[in-house]
Amino acid sequence: MSHVVKVALLGLGEVGEKFAEHFLEKIQEEGVHVEIVAVAHRNLESPVALGFDHSKVPVFRDAMEVVTMGAKVDIIFDLTGDPELRKKLRIALQESHNKHTVIAPEVVAHLLWNFFGEGELPSSGQTGY
Repeated sequence: MSHVVKVALLGLGEVGEKFAEHFLEKIQEEGVHVEIVAVAHRNLESPVALGFDHSKVPVFRDAMEVVTMGAKVDIIFDLTGDPELRKKLRIALQESHNKHTVIAPEVVAHLLWNFFGEGELPSSGQTGY
């Protein structure tokens, strides 16, 4: 049995929404061993946030709340393009002694997108560094 990688997606804007849709497609249609265990987005009423909520995936308005999930999250995909948020996430993971969860910035999403072969993924123009 393969290990299921548990991911959280932060930021469901132009980049995050498109990434989430294709990620879900790979999970549902191709049986990829990944589970989206949480998402965060400023607008809880957006169609994509409501879709995750309907599917019983925790949806947070404050991206920092994902840190409280601890080791239940393997990878946090930070698709917000917000360097201050990324810094706060790193500090919060360190302060919570979470040595398990890693933060994947937008550049990692773009790397994966190249493997998806689905054309161009929009870019926020910020790397968070």
